[in-house]
Formats: sequence, C-alpha cells, structure tokens
Amino acid sequence: MTKSEIRVALVGVGNCASSLVQGIRYYANEATIDGLARPKVGRYNVSNISIVAAFDVDQRKVGKDLSEAIFSEPNCTLRFMDVEHTGVVVHKGPVLDGVAPHMHEAFRVDEKQPISDVGEVLRESGAEMLICYLPVGSARASRFYAEAALEANIGFVNAIPEFICSDDTWIQRFESKGLLCAGDDIKSQIGATILHRVIGRLIQDRGAVLNNTYQLNVGGNTDFMNMLDEERLVSKRISKTQAVTSILDEAEQITVRIGPSDFVPQLKDNKVAYLNFNGQQFGGASFQLDMKLSVEDSPNSAGIMVDVIRCMRVARDRGLTGYLPAVSAVSFKSPRYQYRDTDALAKLDEFIAETNDN
Repeated sequence: MTKSEIRVALVGVGNCASSLVQGIRYYANEATIDGLARPKVGRYNVSNISIVAAFDVDQRKVGKDLSEAIFSEPNCTLRFMDVEHTGVVVHKGPVLDGVAPHMHEAFRVDEKQPISDVGEVLRESGAEMLICYLPVGSARASRFYAEAALEANIGFVNAIPEFICSDDTWIQRFESKGLLCAGDDIKSQIGATILHRVIGRLIQDRGAVLNNTYQLNVGGNTDFMNMLDEERLVSKRISKTQAVTSILDEAEQITVRIGPSDFVPQLKDNKVAYLNFNGQQFGGASFQLDMKLSVEDSPNSAGIMVDVIRCMRVARDRGLTGYLPAVSAVSFKSPRYQYRDTDALAKLDEFIAETNDN
C-alpha cells in the first residue's frame, strides 16, 4: 500500500459498482480526463482509487474475482472497459432486507452462509472507507454495514436513499470515533434530479411562477425492478422530492410529483426521465416546459462517486472527522444541509482549494 492509494470497500456489486470499477481502469491513463468534473482532487487522480474488498449475495458473484463479478448477471450496464484480475474475491454478506420478495428470481441468493464478521474483513483489507451500493429499500442492511464501518474504524459513503449520513445521531457516532461520512443517495452527473433542481430554480430566478411540476423515470436495470414494490420506494420518493423542493421558494404552494414510474426490461441500464414544468410569466401568460433525458444510469453515478471518494481521502489527510457538508451537498440528493447548486459548488471548490493549500 502506498500513501497515494485510496483503499475502498464495496457492498453491492451491481451496475453502479461495475461502472466505478471500470472507470478506475479507464482513467488509469491520467491524460484521459474527458467525462471528469475534476481530473485531480487535491493530489489524487481517479487512478489512485483501489477496490480492496467487496460484498454481495448473488451466487453469480459470490466467490468470484471482482473483475468477473462486475460483468455477471443480472448486471446490464455498459461495458466500456476491460478489467484485469484484481485479486479481490467477492464475499457473501448477510441478506437481511437487501433482497425484496419479488426479486428472488432476479437476485439468486447464494446458499452459502454469510461471512461471520464483516468488520474483520474490512480491517484485514486495509479499507479506509465503505461504499453502500445496496438496493433501494435496504433499511436494515444499510445500517448493518454502517455499523460494520464503525466497528472497523473506517469511513462510510451512503449511495442509497436511506437516511444515515444525513442523520444527526449517525453523524455524531462517526465523528466521535474520528471517522468520516458522506451521503445520502447519490446524485448523478447529468441526471434527472440535478436537471430538475436547476430548471426549477432558473424559472423562479427569472421571476416566473412555478405552479406544478413532475418527473417520471423508467429504466430496465434491477434498481427499477426492485422499486416496483411501492413499500421499498418510500425513501426514494422522499429523497428525490426533497432534493427538488428544498431549493424552491414557497415549495409548499407548488404541486410536485417525482419518482420512478415503471420497469422496462429492454432499456437495461438506460434511464429515461421525463420532466414537466407548468407556470406563469409576465402578465399572467402561461408556459409549459417538457424535457426528456436518456442516459446510461450507472456511469452517471460513478462520475460523481470518484469525486466523493477522493474528497473523503483529502478530508482524512487534513484530519477532518464526521460529516462532509460541501461534498454531500454537491454529490447527494439528501444531504444534511441543502444549498443552491451554485453555492454548493462554491463551497466544494473552497474545500478543495484549502486542500491544495495544505
């Protein structure tokens, strides 16, 4: 292990993990910067990130090298980079509520016993942070892994809509142990949430009145299939809705409907989002805006996660502990503190500038 290596563990070796692992290899040539918001964060390139441990429950992934597991079914994301053998074998973690009843065919749960001590595996791997990529609705499982991170004395990044790293009690627990956390619910690079926030805010900043707005999303990956169960979708709908309403003036007077709407298998990892805005402008004249976004879902997420990982490391280098507000405000739908996007970016730039000065 070198001082520049950022050692990361993953729970959930799905499409998002696949894109992240591929991306680390894709940007191994540090001259390749297209698609990156920040080629360097502090002194760290994407190539400094190293995956050192991984957990899943699917029999097609458990026991395999990570380089093979990320391309195993039911993963269906874009294969944009070959990944050589990593030496990281995927461990079977506890299932808990990570697999919904209607997902037992899509996720073929391995019959082996789960490892007895996740914390021990994390410690032995030398990981400095754990990224939670569990399916939406994994309330118990995501908190189990947050506890494992605390036990192993490593940081925690929550990419799913369970309110952990935005919760004061959890934040205090990580801070009291001198650890870092960031989250919750990853906000994609060019996704429906950031577009909805920017356009909604633009309408109000230009003096127009926003009366109602909606966002509908369809996709064909297991994330969308999982969210066919409305009970597992509750936290996701809350997270996506408050991500938009939190930056709108008088949001309680605006009719808002946001959330996934259907699973369309042939789309695979492509996500199609439909956004609609209705309101009034000068003189009471009405306007309507319709937008459609089609994007490969998991690389969209990984483009943000590579910055989160490097920001976690530079914060650690500086001796910071607890919650990272600027990083979380830019990178997640449900941070502890919501800011307008321009303000959040300015705060993150300031954080990175302080890092570069040290």
